[in-house]
Amino acid sequence: MSPADALRCLPDDLDRALLAGRVWRRAGAHEGPCVVAVRGGEAFDITAAVPTTADLFDRADAADIVRHAPGEALGPAAALLAASAPGAAGNATRLLAPCDVQAIKACGVTFAVSLIERVIEEQAGGDPARARDVRETIAALIGADLSKIKPGSEAARRLKAELERRGAWSQYMEVGIGPDAEVFSKSQPMSAVGFGADVGLHPASVWNNPEPEIVLAVNAAGQPVGATLGNDVNLRDIEGRSALLLGKCKDNNGSCAIGPFVRLFDGHFTLDSVRHANVSLRVEGADDGFVLEGVSHMAEISRDPADLVAQTCGAHHQYPDGFMLFLGTMFSPIKDRDAPGAGFTHHLGDVVTISAPALGALVNTVRLSTEIAPWAFGVRALYRNLAERGVF
Repeated sequence: MSPADALRCLPDDLDRALLAGRVWRRAGAHEGPCVVAVRGGEAFDITAAVPTTADLFDRADAADIVRHAPGEALGPAAALLAASAPGAAGNATRLLAPCDVQAIKACGVTFAVSLIERVIEEQAGGDPARARDVRETIAALIGADLSKIKPGSEAARRLKAELERRGAWSQYMEVGIGPDAEVFSKSQPMSAVGFGADVGLHPASVWNNPEPEIVLAVNAAGQPVGATLGNDVNLRDIEGRSALLLGKCKDNNGSCAIGPFVRLFDGHFTLDSVRHANVSLRVEGADDGFVLEGVSHMAEISRDPADLVAQTCGAHHQYPDGFMLFLGTMFSPIKDRDAPGAGFTHHLGDVVTISAPALGALVNTVRLSTEIAPWAFGVRALYRNLAERGVF
């Protein structure tokens, strides 16, 4: 990745963006994960001030820490991205996912388009060959613009009753237009991969896709403090066989990518910025020259991000280390790749780029979860490492 390409993976208003993240680096006799702040395009190791991003996000003065905390200069942030990009030569300092001990949660079926695709997966029983016929049948049967239906509303209840009468109601309809959102555990703390890393597909899957999403960083008090980008890697055939296989579908080695940095909320970037963001996806095939592109408009989300946070945490459920919350995707790719009517599925080696002007770009390469580096550095390893380095 050239310096110019790396720079395009950072927010388009970089000079005023409050960015925090993590890198793996060697410092003296030790190496390990470090918290970094980006100031004017330059990265600084601020681990001495905040040993984890969970600690940073809990601080009332988080913005001041990112702007002013003493730290060791690591050079241009764009150079860090270039050194971490797919195909880059090994580098002692590389980007990690910008979260650490936080829980990683995800919301499903928050856009009308993805709702229809989940119903299709269910009706097709996870068989991609049946998807086109089922899609046509479902579209003819429903005949309603679900994007105009407010979840939990009287109109949603009437639609549910009509679909039940027609025998077309689905568990995905329940979470798509019913009162309760689908919120599930996407991955474990410390398991997410970052910019430039390989993402993993379970080898049993033959029908799968990326899910480009905005991810909120929420602190221990349940307050959204920033946002970043995520790839909620999805196995359509496995979930389509049964929603009870969601864990096998969603939580595998390398199946969760987050990054490149968390942009903290301030006067220039707020939750309203998230509500009006556009998220772009580009998939480039390494073996067949295939290119897939699409754009998701957050304005079309069925449930407000603040409501999704409230449904995730509150008096009913606390997260003392904070959490990262995937807000859902409207992008379920149906462009034919291997054969007419077969739709889209990944090939190994695909390069996936998820981007938004205010957040930069997250770039990853698709591999098998059994063939990429195993996840070996968990929460206990993190705290041992920080203690050895004298951070605690």
